[in-house]
Amino acid sequence: MTSAAFFDVDGTLCDTTIAHYYRYFMFRRLSPFRRRLWYAGFLAKCGYYLLLDRVNRERLNVVFYRGYAGLPVDEIKAQAEDCERAVSLPRWYDEATACVARHREAGCRIVLVTGSLDFIVQPLALRVGGGDILAARLIEVDGRFTGELHGRPLCGTRKAELMHEYAARTGVDLAASHAYGDSFADLSMLEAVGVAHVVNPDRRLAALAATRNWPVHRWTVGGAAR
Repeated sequence: MTSAAFFDVDGTLCDTTIAHYYRYFMFRRLSPFRRRLWYAGFLAKCGYYLLLDRVNRERLNVVFYRGYAGLPVDEIKAQAEDCERAVSLPRWYDEATACVARHREAGCRIVLVTGSLDFIVQPLALRVGGGDILAARLIEVDGRFTGELHGRPLCGTRKAELMHEYAARTGVDLAASHAYGDSFADLSMLEAVGVAHVVNPDRRLAALAATRNWPVHRWTVGGAAR
């Protein structure tokens, strides 16, 4: 059997959220005037999204991704690489690339495990030298996104479930594997492996990491500590 290094993406490899990507795609589609109107409405919703995230992240993902309903699939997917350059790269943690490289050199499979959409994460996987992806997928009908996800949102216990399925499929030994996450919502993912790492953890995860002696990494964007 082999080992793997599982990485959450948003907040772990880069200082992003699912909202950053969505904003990018919408801004590309709107005129400057309509963009200002849309963004004002979007900001008004953000308080609700933040509250929902604290209460139920799975529900947040269901509600948030409905914003993609009606968007043209080919057009949005064609912008994924530009989105990576404009959104993810400027927010990429300096230490992330070297960390992934160390695990790859040690013979680990690299796996990105994220609630972000699969086509958005694909360029990120290429950035770290290639790897497998466990990510959310939107349903497509007649060339447009419906705003509904295939299956359950990829967060909480769902991440761990897919990691176990991946391990059974690929022969990965989870007990010999590593996982990296930044949020208490990543707990199930971190508990699924033999070695858990936390990156710029939120308060609840930091407290738990201290009791379990999990390594805590303070990663930065452009040398700016978080």
